[in-house]
Amino acid sequence: MKKVEDVVVDMYEQLPVPYGLVRFGVAPDHPEVKNCEATFEEVAASPRFNYVGNVRVGRDLELSEMKAHYDAILFSYGASEDRRLGIPGEDLPGVFSAREFVGWYNGLPEFQSLNPELQAGDQAVVVGQGNVALDVARILLTSVDTLRKTDISSQALETLSQSRVRSVKIVGRRGPMQAAFTVKEARELMHIPDVAFEPIDQSMYPAEIKKLPRVQKRIAEVLVKGTANVPEEGSKSWALAFLKSPKSMKADSVTGRLASLTFTNQVFAPDTDAYSKSASVVPTEETTVYPASVAFRSVGYKSTALPGLSGLGVPFDNKLGIIPNDPFGRIITASSGPGDLAAGHVPGLYCAGWVKRGPTGVIASTMQDAFTSADVIAEDWNSGVPFLNSEQGENRSTGLGWEGLKAKVLGRGVRPVSWADWKAIDQAERAKGQEGGKEREKFTRIEDMMSVLDG
Repeated sequence: MKKVEDVVVDMYEQLPVPYGLVRFGVAPDHPEVKNCEATFEEVAASPRFNYVGNVRVGRDLELSEMKAHYDAILFSYGASEDRRLGIPGEDLPGVFSAREFVGWYNGLPEFQSLNPELQAGDQAVVVGQGNVALDVARILLTSVDTLRKTDISSQALETLSQSRVRSVKIVGRRGPMQAAFTVKEARELMHIPDVAFEPIDQSMYPAEIKKLPRVQKRIAEVLVKGTANVPEEGSKSWALAFLKSPKSMKADSVTGRLASLTFTNQVFAPDTDAYSKSASVVPTEETTVYPASVAFRSVGYKSTALPGLSGLGVPFDNKLGIIPNDPFGRIITASSGPGDLAAGHVPGLYCAGWVKRGPTGVIASTMQDAFTSADVIAEDWNSGVPFLNSEQGENRSTGLGWEGLKAKVLGRGVRPVSWADWKAIDQAERAKGQEGGKEREKFTRIEDMMSVLDG
């Protein structure tokens, strides 16, 4: 909008409410991370921006129908599926994905029937060692009185208040030098009142930690220092377990619920540097069994193809979970290159974020990635390269955007949500939250969000 004069941008969102992972993925006790919403507010205030909520692209509105009314379409719809472990017992009662659990406590409508049954036992296991894995552990171990002041859902608060979980083990395939979590997340877990950290095996680190690269050194110092208190019977605690690959999950013979997880012990490969970020590991014949009444897999997300993508000439890499693109977000296909070249840009189509790069990075890095894609769209436009529709004839863009599609959507019984509509929902949530002494109380059902608009 800054770089192309008079451009109009329509943003489609399948839920009535905006902000995606900022609203439904960021931990409720990390309100400062949500400050980027202020920037979005500024953008949304422009008369050249239209928010189109509660409209599912590919279902309520076909991509082929959208094409005629736009010069360019950018796909930035993230990752909606979990990567699975592919082991026996993964679907037992008591086993959840971290994505489901995070969506549940953040009020994402899709997961409000999750019912994690945290009162089933006192031991939890998280498979994976990224920031989301540590988020799950922190929510399980943090006092409900602390969480009560955040925008965590009331249903999650009620369930967490009944939780019997006292111990959380976070398990990774490689060592601490290869773990994906950040020092900020590790430090926060260390600082939860009355929660102890099980001391780490210092042989996992070189003798002189100070010589490690800056990022690894800071994490190592936090883990080696640990907590002042040590795990005792009855107290809450957490631990990091390394060099273990999930092998199977076993059910209790009486309840049929998860009872334990078996891991294959691993060692660093003979020809690898154990202190390198890219160190490789090999399995041994030994196994380790951890008892658990609840387990969470946190091994990554995966994007999927929107219905109708192929009709626009857009390929989808199902293995990587991305739309193939050049380094700048231009969508490419193997069959449309100029002249004798096989690969080329699909005119007018771009991508950004996780559907472009895969599910890696935090909000700041994803924003930078989006800026790059936006710069490229502006550059292509100003350079006069071909866009979605030809300049003349029947295929010329109508330039109508959402105005050319609104009647079609309404005719299908879909009620689109505008930015003004969202602000009404936002105001209702804030008012509801103030009654309970918190910033907002999110609506966790789409029906409740939409009922606000009926006055």
